[in-house]
Parts: sequence; structure tokens; C-alpha cells
Amino acid sequence: MKTFLDSSAFAKRFIEEPGSEAVESLCQAASELALCVTCVPEILSAVNRRLRDRRLKREHSDLIKRHLLEDVADATIVDLTPAVIAATVTVLETSTIRAADAMHVAAATAWGADLFVSADRQQCAAARKAGLPVKPV
Repeated sequence: MKTFLDSSAFAKRFIEEPGSEAVESLCQAASELALCVTCVPEILSAVNRRLRDRRLKREHSDLIKRHLLEDVADATIVDLTPAVIAATVTVLETSTIRAADAMHVAAATAWGADLFVSADRQQCAAARKAGLPVKPV
């Protein structure tokens, strides 16, 4: 199954929280895994924020970064092509979500995802509206 994970879902592979086990199972079951080009910067931004707030130690931050980059090497990265940008506009016009969240939905649509995975309720609703099968985590 071609599975697309947004940043909120993919981050659960590296930061233990509710939904982490489900994400791991979905990743293992996927025949292909894709991420939006913005996924890694979004996750690293969250990790760095936790590091600055002293909710994460440097060693753990470095480990997350290393594992993230290893996992991304095996994934398809969907770029912001003109088609993805046009689809992002459509998602923004039909749903009340942020631009970055709309880019993930648009990227999944352009890639032809069989399943869209997110921890964001509004983004899941927008993905359903865009015609994607959705798995909230």
C-alpha cells in the first residue's frame, strides 16, 4: 500500500507518544512510503524547539536526527511541483487548514497515495475532502 505520512505522524517514529506504535505498524506494512519535502524541516524544527525548552537532551536530539535522516533515505520525497502547488491552492480553498498542512495533503494527492496518515484532525478532514483514504493516529 502506498502510504503517505505527514510530519505529525512521521514524527511519532522518533518521539514516543500516543500513536507511535500505530505509525510503526503502518510504515512496516507500506509497500511504498512518501513524505512531503517539508516533512524533515518541520520535524527538526519541533525537535530543536524541545531541545531549546530543555524537554529533550542533546544526545536524544542527535539520535532522532540520525534516525530521521536514515528513514528518509528509504522514502519517496514529494517536491513542491507546479501540480502540487496548484493542488495546495485547491485544498486551501476547500478546507480550513494551514498552508503547510495543505501542502502535505496536496503532495499525497499528487503522489497517488493509497493511505494518508496524520495526527491532525483538521488535516485528516481536508484529506478526506480531497478524496484520500485517511488513517488518523
